[in-house]
Amino acid sequence: MREIVIKENEAGQRFDKYLKKYLPEAPGSFIYKMLRKKNILLNEGKASGSEKLSAGDHVKLFLGEDTIGRFSAKPPVETEEKPSKARLAVIYEDHDILVLNKPAGMLSQKAGREDFSVVEAVTEHLLFNGSLTREELRTFRPGVCNRLDRNTSGIIVAGKSLSGLQVMSELFRTRELKKYYLCLVKGAVTEKKHIRGYLRKDERTNRVEILTDSSGGKEKAPAPGPGFVPVETEYEPVAYCQKLSLLKVHLITGRTHQIRAQLAFEDHPVLGDYKYGCDAFNDSYKKKYGVTAQLLHAYCLSLPDIDGKLAGLSGREFFAEVPKVFYRIIEDVRWQHGTQEALEVRH
Repeated sequence: MREIVIKENEAGQRFDKYLKKYLPEAPGSFIYKMLRKKNILLNEGKASGSEKLSAGDHVKLFLGEDTIGRFSAKPPVETEEKPSKARLAVIYEDHDILVLNKPAGMLSQKAGREDFSVVEAVTEHLLFNGSLTREELRTFRPGVCNRLDRNTSGIIVAGKSLSGLQVMSELFRTRELKKYYLCLVKGAVTEKKHIRGYLRKDERTNRVEILTDSSGGKEKAPAPGPGFVPVETEYEPVAYCQKLSLLKVHLITGRTHQIRAQLAFEDHPVLGDYKYGCDAFNDSYKKKYGVTAQLLHAYCLSLPDIDGKLAGLSGREFFAEVPKVFYRIIEDVRWQHGTQEALEVRH
């Protein structure tokens, strides 16, 4: 017999989902049979599997150790004493969440077996500081609550606990929080603008197509065809000169390549963006500053009022320092408007 005490990271999920994580190689029919026969008990009683787990709950498995071993996941791979592949730039950390400043070039989640992403970096970080044990990885995996393109830098939130992961992921999904980006774009942008339109992704080319909203923003126009989804963005100039503008962008919806594609559609492509931008414009900054990726940075996250376990985060704002090459260009440019405002965005 094996007895397990449910920890906070495991609380809040259905009992059957927990069991399927703990015994991932076991057929669902086996798990439900063991529940019916009382070979698996929850708090000394019979359970159906639909119960929501709470921290401190006791689970008893009246199964042989060979059976448990056969149906268990392989033990997590040992990590080195220190996080091996990436040092996370931690902006904020508590019991439930991590707010990180992701570097450009790093995946939010792995796309292939050999990839090392924010998720793996977070797992190493939590194992190293003792917030997570290898045994707990059997039933809980930390994850990211939002995603950024590989070459977009800035704020990304990870859940350290199930509650943190669920609450923050829901806030991103329902758009109850506000996300602000900084970017350098081609040309002079002198006025604030609110743009609406539709976006469709071509999975084959990993590019998106943008169409404007024909209603002129007065009302929601019907979608132009299959695959198109509504997108909405606000932007305003922080500083500008004839050749370049520094924009603050409020991402209202959050679709693939949305900011990059919409700004390119507005004839103000993001500096360093070779997918949607201007090669000659990008090449000049690549030669002078070594810019190889779009200078788009998720710099501010503003949280709404939050109830429950994460209530202490209500109204908080987090800021991510811009990358060095980004700020070097800001310092070098002779801005016609907003010089002081541009220099203040670093922090």
